[in-house]
Parts: sequence; structure tokens; C-alpha cells
Amino acid sequence: MNRIEFGDCRTIMEDWHKQGITVQTCVTSPPYFGLRDYGVDGQIGLEQTVDEYVAAIVNVFKRVKDILADDGTVWLNLGDSYYNYRGGKGQALVKQTVSNNLQDLPQVCARRGNKQEGLKEKDLIGIPWRVAFALQADGWYLRQDIIWSKPNPMPESVRDRCTKSHEYIFLLTKNSKYYFDNEAIKEPVKEDWGTRDRSDGKYHNEGSGLSPHSGLEKSYEMANKRSVWTVTTKPFKGAHFAVYPPELIEPCILASTKVGDIVLDPFMGSGTTAAVAQRLNRLYLGSELNPEYEALQKERLKQPSLELV
Repeated sequence: MNRIEFGDCRTIMEDWHKQGITVQTCVTSPPYFGLRDYGVDGQIGLEQTVDEYVAAIVNVFKRVKDILADDGTVWLNLGDSYYNYRGGKGQALVKQTVSNNLQDLPQVCARRGNKQEGLKEKDLIGIPWRVAFALQADGWYLRQDIIWSKPNPMPESVRDRCTKSHEYIFLLTKNSKYYFDNEAIKEPVKEDWGTRDRSDGKYHNEGSGLSPHSGLEKSYEMANKRSVWTVTTKPFKGAHFAVYPPELIEPCILASTKVGDIVLDPFMGSGTTAAVAQRLNRLYLGSELNPEYEALQKERLKQPSLELV
């Protein structure tokens, strides 16, 4: 374990399955649809249609399921995009390399030279939910949609809708019963929790002398983590593009694994999943199509604290 292999993740995971490898959880963020050209043959995200992209993602997770423990989980981060069309001009995708100065902008969709059936100009495509429903139809249990709320979203110049400031993380499972340690990710209860006065519907602090609403009293200091996670995007020193924040995937790993378990990321990219798994005393296993990321991954894995600047 603790290795990242380069090549097509589907082929690599087939080999791991033949080797009898089993992972406990998968935390990953695949390339978004029609956003970037990473300059590598076989890349996911450059499919001509939305349906082809969704089918490619479903195929990837068939391979994930082969090596996932029976009580394992998947945490899938996906951003959305809008449909734009410009006939006869082909795809105008940004060329992405490790060294260029770009950020992931999932709310932006380059204009495409092929019409998409069922989509109108300016339509939000709904990629995350299309993928989630396709995985559900393929046998995965769709357990939860988590909102990644970004306090510092990329600014947009649009005037006919709100600025996009969230993405989705889907929790999927192989079976109806699975390992999930909710205690590991509980959060402190707010200190100003109080009681409810039924007469005016307002909350009051403890010591107000009012009877607790529905007979409940504050008898705990920690509560279950909620489904909206507020995490700022941050650059990583050495990479001139946005990487998903360690704070975003730490609860995924804590809730889904024990110390020593294996965390999988088939789209390893800059190595965030591996670095967080390593810091939490888990093992990591990953694949990445673009070999340019190898040096960055090695650099990140030398920094156990994952200091962000």
C-alpha cells in the first residue's frame, strides 16, 4: 500500500482486483465534464455528450466496487456546469498543466461544438445528480448529498443568476449496512443553545426559567455532523491551481475508516487524499492518468501537517 500508480484508473483497478486488494473507502473528485483538457489520451471529461460522460463515471465505479470492502463507502465530489453551444467551432477547453496558473471553475463550461439533446442554451446541466442517479441505478446505495459551501467562491460576472458557491459530495455505499463512525466527526453544540417558549416561538438561553420545548433539555456537548460543510478553498504551496481542501475530506476518512485501513482515490491529482490519509494514520492507494502530478504528489506527502499557504 501507500502507492500511486500512473495510467487509466479502470485498468489499474482491474489489476488490483486480480491481486485481491480491498479498500475500506474511496474519496475522490473526478474530472468535471467539458471543463479542461489535461492533454492525456483516454482522459475522462472530454466525452462528446453528457450521457457518455455519465457512463464513463459509472464504469469507473464498477471497478471501485470490485475492490471495495462489503461495508465500504464512497465519497464523491462533483461540480456542475452550464450548457453553451457554438456550432462548428468545436470544444474550447482550457489546456491544463500542473504548472499553469488556473483554478477549477466547475460553474464554467466551455462552449461546445456539438448539440446536447434535451439541453438549452444556459441550462444548468445537473451533472452531479445525473451521475448520482446513474450510480444508484447501477446498484449503489445513495445515502446522502452533502453540500460543500464555499465562503470564498470564485467571482462571476453574471447578472441573471446568483454566484455559484457550492458543490456536492455524495455518500454512496456498496450495501445497506456499512461502517460509519459518526462519533469521530461529531461537532460541538453551540453554547447559546436554550429552550423554546411556545408563546412567542423564540429561543431563550438556559437559566431563563422557561420549560424546555417538548420536554428536552441540553444534556450533551457534541452533536452529529450536519450535511452542509463550510470549507474555504485554499491554494497549496507549489501548485498554481486550486486543490480540494484537506479539511473537506478529513471527515470523510475519519467517519469511514479505522487506523490502518486503506483509502482509495482513483483520480489522485495533486495527492490531497493520500496526504490526509497518511496524516490520519491510514494507508492510501491511488491512480492518476497524468504523470506530471508525480513530483507534486511526492512533495505533498513529505508534509504530514499539510500546511496550506
